[in-house]
Amino acid sequence: MNLVLIAGGDDKCGNGDCPTVYATEQPDMLAVQGYDLAHQTPEGESVVLIPDETLKEAARARGWL
Repeated sequence: MNLVLIAGGDDKCGNGDCPTVYATEQPDMLAVQGYDLAHQTPEGESVVLIPDETLKEAARARGWL
């Protein structure tokens, strides 16, 4: 799957490994890099935390705000 950076990744974390939102090849789907949680999910799925600002930045980049 090809990912295109749309939010985050601006090194606010100091090491370039911040939570990040990516556009994907699939319409209406975002790939999210974030922090692992201890939460039971179905096989092949994960739940991640991302800062509010990262979601707001993604919404602005996609023209939603």
